[in-house]
Parts: sequence; structure tokens; C-alpha cells
Amino acid sequence: MKYLNRIIPFLLLIPTLLSAQNDKAVIDRVVAAVGGEIILLSEVQEQFSYAKQQQPDLPAEYLCVSLQNLLVQKLLVNQAKLDSIEVNDDEVENQLNARIDRLMLYFNQDPKAIEEFYGQTIEQIKEQTRTDMRNQLLAERMQAKVTEKATITPAEVQEFFKKIPKDSLPYFNAEVEIREIVYKPKVNPAERAKALARAEEVRLKLTRGEDFASLAKKYSDDPGSAAQGGDLGLVKRGTFVPEFEAMAYNLEPGQLSPVTETDFGFHVIELIERRGNLIHCRHILLKPEITDEDLAMSKAKMDSVRQQIKDGKITFSEAVKKFGDKDQQSFSNDGRVANPQSGNTFFEIGDLETSVYFAIEGLKEGDVAEPFEFKSPDGSINYRLVQLVSRSKPHKADLKKDYGKIQKAALEQKKSSYTEKWVLEKLRKTYLSVDNSFSSCPNLQEMLSISSGKTR
Repeated sequence: MKYLNRIIPFLLLIPTLLSAQNDKAVIDRVVAAVGGEIILLSEVQEQFSYAKQQQPDLPAEYLCVSLQNLLVQKLLVNQAKLDSIEVNDDEVENQLNARIDRLMLYFNQDPKAIEEFYGQTIEQIKEQTRTDMRNQLLAERMQAKVTEKATITPAEVQEFFKKIPKDSLPYFNAEVEIREIVYKPKVNPAERAKALARAEEVRLKLTRGEDFASLAKKYSDDPGSAAQGGDLGLVKRGTFVPEFEAMAYNLEPGQLSPVTETDFGFHVIELIERRGNLIHCRHILLKPEITDEDLAMSKAKMDSVRQQIKDGKITFSEAVKKFGDKDQQSFSNDGRVANPQSGNTFFEIGDLETSVYFAIEGLKEGDVAEPFEFKSPDGSINYRLVQLVSRSKPHKADLKKDYGKIQKAALEQKKSSYTEKWVLEKLRKTYLSVDNSFSSCPNLQEMLSISSGKTR
């Protein structure tokens, strides 16, 4: 079990990615099977390419590890199906939409850029990755079941830390923890009236028979859907803001809504279809313009809030609740900003947005930076007040200072050992085959030996 012991602890499931331009120059074929699941050569190559992006100096021999990771993932999927573990369509759709949202952010909310890069429309991308996403969720659910009893005690954390050689202790970079107040500039009445009039005019054009998709491409202020003719795809209840959703779910297929106002602006909505709790609709959004005067008033407002906090007239927490944007993740977390990479609220300096880095540069813990403007994902300009909560210096891992991180690492190691033990047990009871082209991979030959009963 030499090779399995070395590799399995790193088996965090890697999402399957689409290759740019969907390159299929290599003829695809089955290279492995475990239970009722098969693995294609293209899957192994995609996993290897993903790993190579993260670590460019990986040798070609890492293909052996890529296939092993896939075999373990497929083993988890196979057992999940045998155990009747279910993943419903809504969960798959939500994960696919989340992946597309991340792509949209990466491609600056430009769906055409995504299509050019991948050689497919967004809907085609979703359809192609739907089965992979379902299998990924099944594997994650099965792995969670395998490791659900893995807990870690303070004594085990200490023992884990003691076993790390002193010269191998990880070095932690400087980290900061911040809180924020995100303030959305208020629309003045004149601009609101203009946007409402434009929305009514667009709706009138639609009632006279003009093409919805063409008008959406011409007039809609929603960068994510305008290029798709306003199409928002098939989504479940809870995806849209309440005002939009209440109107959309009350429409009949093919019916146009009256002009509907939300925090984003004015919408004209058409329902395309409904499938149980899922709806497929399209919309045209007309946003009121935020003028320079509106922005100046917002900046002055945030300057005033900052001064009130400095003078002790209001706490930062109170200011978050009174002035913050309720749609921000930080709003319900007392203003604390979560690091999407780690899941906690600590950021290495290099992970901070540039504007935040310069805002807190030179601040003491507890200080509040001057307000600054930033552009939100929908393209609108907001203002942000940032407070520096804490700042650590670069240091070697310390059990007292970094207990949370060390505890997490110890728990992950324990979960990995649970997974390793489970894999070894299942391999002895599950059909496994690997193509001869991977015969030089010692880790895969060990798996085959275990499966055939030669290793006990």
C-alpha cells in the first residue's frame, strides 16, 4: 500500500473542466473501469491539465496520479449509486449556475467571450458538464458519509503538531481580517422617472409584436443576459430577488409582465416555461442612471458615517445594520468579509483586492479607512467603508496563534485516513480494470493487486 498511502491523503475532488475550444484531437477511449463506472482518456487528460495549471512543473508521470484520483472518485460514485444516495436536479442546476457565474466574473460578464474561448454557448457548456456535476456531487456526498464520524480532539491536534519536524513547519504570511459597509448610491427621482418611462416604452414595443431577444440585446442593462436575448435559463425558486420572482411565478408561459421594479431597476419579464418548481424566463432591464451628483452625495454620506464611528457616536456593527447593503454576504456577518478561497475571514495581503489593500495600508487595528468607490459585478458603482480588525506578522506555524488552521489540517488528515481505509476495503470487493497503456504506473498496479486479492 506504499503508493496509495502517499497519494490518497490529497484526494480532494477536482472539478472536471472544459478544454478551451473543446479540442478533441486525440481519439477518446475507455482507459479504466471500476464497478459500473468507466473513465475516458479525455477525463484523465483534463484532470492532468487542471493539476498542471496549479503546479506547472508536474512531470508527465503525474498522469498516473490523475487516473488514480479519478478511480477513487468513480469508486465513490459507484458506491453512492449502490447506497441509493440521491442528488436532485435543483442541486445540479444550482451548482452549474454557480460555475457559470464564476466564469462570468472571470470573463468580465461577457458571455460572448466565454463562447469564443470554449467554442460553445453557455447552455451547451452546462449541458455537457451536467453529468460530471451530478457525479461530483454524488462523490462528495459519499465521501462525506465515509468521513462523517471523523472528529478531532485538542490532544490529537497537539500530537499532530508535535509530529511535524521543526524545520518543516509551514510559514504563514501576514494576514488581515477586515469588516466592511457597502453602500449603494440612491437614485434621484428624476432619473427613476426616466428609467420607468424607458421601460414602459420597451414594453409597448413588445406588445406591438417586436422581437423580445432583439430588444433585449439593444436596450437591456443586464450584462449577463442581454447578449442572450434576455434569457435567464431554467432556475429554481429563490434564485431571483423577491419582487422579480413574485411577478415571474405569477405569469403564464408566453405572458409579459407589467413593468416591475426591483433594487436593480425596472424589468419587463416574459415567462417561457415552468417545470414544477423551476421556471425559465427572460427579461429586459432598464436601470436608472446614477449621476455624478448622486455619487458625490453618497461619498459625503459615507464620510459622515466614518466620522460618527471615529467619534464613538455609533459602532461599526450598528453602522453595518443601518447603512449597509443587505444583499452583501458581509451584512449578515457583522460586516466581516469572508475569504472565498479559505472560507474563513482571514486574508493574506496578496489575496486582498487592490483597492482594499491601499485603503488599509498604514491603519492600526480598529481604524476605519476613508470611503472609496468600487464597481460591483452588475457594473454599478457602490461605496465601501473598511475597518481593519486585525493584522498578523509573517511567522512560522505556532500552535497557540494558528490553532484553527492546525486543527483543520489535523482533521483533514484524519478524514483522509478514513477515506484511504474505505477505498482499500471497497477495492477488494469491486471490479477494477486499467488499460495496459498505464502498466508502468506503480500506484495503479497496486490498486489492481488489491482488487484481485493479491495484496492483503
